Amino acid sequence: MTTLKAGDKAPDFTSTDQNGNSVSLSDFKGKKVILYFYPKDNTPTCTTEACNLRDNYSDLTTKGFEVIGVSPDSEKKHQNFIKKYELPFTLLADTDHTIMNAYEVWGEKKFMGRVFDGVHRITFVIDEEGVIERVFNKVKSKIHSEQILESYESATAE
Repeated sequence: MTTLKAGDKAPDFTSTDQNGNSVSLSDFKGKKVILYFYPKDNTPTCTTEACNLRDNYSDLTTKGFEVIGVSPDSEKKHQNFIKKYELPFTLLADTDHTIMNAYEVWGEKKFMGRVFDGVHRITFVIDEEGVIERVFNKVKSKIHSEQILESYESATAE
């Protein structure tokens, strides 16, 4: 779906988090960012992915990662999702698809014979300087944090 790749400058953005606070990618300069896009709060696969990131959050933060989720859900829906599953990371409300369009993850999808526009489940790992290090186009929701950590560990071993 996305044409962004490792080595590209990550598109900067400003949006609101679950509490209505303004959040920009530039706020995280000097830190590695896991920017993950997902379709909808409280749906089975999205919940599995969020909980996997939650369960491995300390491993991710120990390696220096910040985790940010992005979906078209509202701040209120994000608040409920965070509370229900005790998610320790920021969720951005991209209700107008500005971030999703910048990262080229909003577009045509097919599901059960239907064609519609929606969010493609894609994750970007962005380095301390705002450059995309990795793009995960084939996210495995049950083991997504492991995908990221294994990728990071194999890169540092080279």
